[in-house]
Amino acid sequence: MTASLRFLGLPDRLADGGTPRAVIFSAAHGTTYPGKDSSGYALAADAIRAASQDDATLVEHWDFDLGGPLFDGKPVCCIDAGDIATIMHDNAANRARIEARTREILALGAVPILLGGDDSVPIPFLAGFADHGPVWVLQIDAHIDWRDEVHGERYGYSNPMRRASEMPHVAGMVQVGMRSVGSARLAEIEAAQRYGSRFVTARELHAHGVEAALRHIPEGARVVVTLDCDGLDPSIMPGVAARTPGGLTYTQAIDLISGLGKRARVRLRPCRVLSARRHRRLDGRDGIPPDRQCDRRDRPAALNQAVRATSLLSRSGLRHSTAEQPRGRCSRARR
Repeated sequence: MTASLRFLGLPDRLADGGTPRAVIFSAAHGTTYPGKDSSGYALAADAIRAASQDDATLVEHWDFDLGGPLFDGKPVCCIDAGDIATIMHDNAANRARIEARTREILALGAVPILLGGDDSVPIPFLAGFADHGPVWVLQIDAHIDWRDEVHGERYGYSNPMRRASEMPHVAGMVQVGMRSVGSARLAEIEAAQRYGSRFVTARELHAHGVEAALRHIPEGARVVVTLDCDGLDPSIMPGVAARTPGGLTYTQAIDLISGLGKRARVRLRPCRVLSARRHRRLDGRDGIPPDRQCDRRDRPAALNQAVRATSLLSRSGLRHSTAEQPRGRCSRARR
């Protein structure tokens, strides 16, 4: 990533040298399954950053989805720290780098926001919260990601929620947006239910609204949000492999994030996972041949994910409601 291409044109450090409230960073690879080619993920974060440039000059403008400008007319207090250098199949080292960067950001008292990357990156990201628990996980995804192992690997893209359930600092999880079929079998469903994971299918969310998911989050809990692009309907997020009708709408995703910000102590949020093909083409499937051509639907997919990232940013303690006293430029979000 070049210095000129940062999310919403944000700086890589604050002008006054102060501590940022939120730090965006990205990682292309976590754990790649044996024999698989995940090189297509390497351009994902840059595709999102490129799409966000359309709104870079509008940061101070009124956003009707947010109820005001992104930073409420105050100085920018978020930075884009760029990419973590990861290497396909260098699995253990990739996980160590992502976890270490997450811990560094949390140690600053800032909100880490991770742009993926393959769907295994939430595992080391969540591991980085070990000293900041207990946390709840809100997963927005078409699939539950509860496989114990695939091809002998336990840290790949089908394993994140299974590994999260084993982390002592993870108090519980709510999984939202599931539909159709995926890698989960009866054994994975039963394992998730024994753990106590709360399932809210896309159909339930459509029928009962976002409260169907929010009611499972304890009041005042610390929450980590993990957003997989295929949790959203392919009519607005086509740049994924498993395009399955019936996903969350734009408004539902915004309302879910907004509602969570009002209910929980949400200062910890990652955003992932949009996958990019070479030549800035987007696709969500691991192992697709590099020469596969994708269509122009990939551009709106990147743009939509940039919008989701902006929404996550706005709910991470960066904006001030009118009921709150103004806070300093880089003070922490309310606890």
